[in-house]
Amino acid sequence: MPPLRVGIHMGPVWRETPVLLPRRTRTSLMTRKPLMSTNARHLSADPPDALCSICVANYNGMEVIDDCLQSVLDQEGNIACEIIVHDDASTDGSANHIAARYPQVRLIRSTVNIGFCASNQRMADQARGQYLLLLNNDAALFPDALVTLLNEARSQTGPAIITMPQYDAHSGILIDRGLRLDPFLNPVPNLDPGRRQVASAHGACLWVPTELWRRVGGFPEWFHMLAEDLYLCSVARLEGAEVRVTASSGYRHHVGHSIGGGRAHDTQLVTSLQRRSLSERNKNFVMMLCYPLPALLLVLPLHALLLMLEGLVLSVVRLKPMLLSRIYLPSLWALWKERHRLFTLRQKIYSRRKIPGFAFFSGFTLLPQKLRLLLKHGVPRIHV
Repeated sequence: MPPLRVGIHMGPVWRETPVLLPRRTRTSLMTRKPLMSTNARHLSADPPDALCSICVANYNGMEVIDDCLQSVLDQEGNIACEIIVHDDASTDGSANHIAARYPQVRLIRSTVNIGFCASNQRMADQARGQYLLLLNNDAALFPDALVTLLNEARSQTGPAIITMPQYDAHSGILIDRGLRLDPFLNPVPNLDPGRRQVASAHGACLWVPTELWRRVGGFPEWFHMLAEDLYLCSVARLEGAEVRVTASSGYRHHVGHSIGGGRAHDTQLVTSLQRRSLSERNKNFVMMLCYPLPALLLVLPLHALLLMLEGLVLSVVRLKPMLLSRIYLPSLWALWKERHRLFTLRQKIYSRRKIPGFAFFSGFTLLPQKLRLLLKHGVPRIHV
């Protein structure tokens, strides 16, 4: 393998003003032609010695999948990789499009929709690389992304989950450099370039050693989707692994393309009923599974009370009583319904814990993120 080249340094300072994509990256993306890169010869559907397995979960991604896969084929560094795409019973013809246009891709077709978590589990089970790169179909890598991720992984003394700076695909503005968390496990964007160790990372672009993924157990399939990245990062951190963000390179993300919501429109936050419902439920699961017991006994009752209050306020303000009955009450009922599974899994997780309880909260912030968003954007709009 040729010597790895250092990626492009972004170098924005920590501030609230927008940070844009670097000029070289913006220019290359605007002038990109849909041709196979010269590096494509190092990507194969059946590589004998793949260093990295790039796993893309696809569902109705016709509008974005070319940008995603072409960004993988355009990677610098001559790194031996395999590309695996799991199509989750798409109805827009994207699976046939991938099969016809990308012979380098090993395509796994599902006849039924099994969800994001199960899709990634299937790909990881078949992966042969030393590392996994989980990539959303609506995310596109910068040209030096793989080189940068591999260099970061090799610089660590132990296994680490690694992400990169995330940029909005439409505006080019920096979204985050990994995530901090508030006491209720709501993600808080990290914008500080000096903070390289974070509490969590978006599943849209997640680099993880294959051995660590399999030891942790990957994404729980019963989560279906959302907060599975929070679960993976939280359990890995309890086992002594770090979650880190690279200083350079990055990826572009069409936020909310797959499930809707998750971003501000005209300064107001907009989300979907499905996104909010699954997110609240699964964050509750992660809290039950990963919080040290003293913190759990303190935070969970307060969290349940605040969720009920939030549901009542939203139902009244938006004149939609079903918000309480279809989002907030089910998210709490699910804790009781899944209590046996949660208790058994929590015991397993804590039997492998290697860090003290207080260390789990490294990278957390005390200010509730929902309060900050409420003051900035007002009451969110939820599409039913």
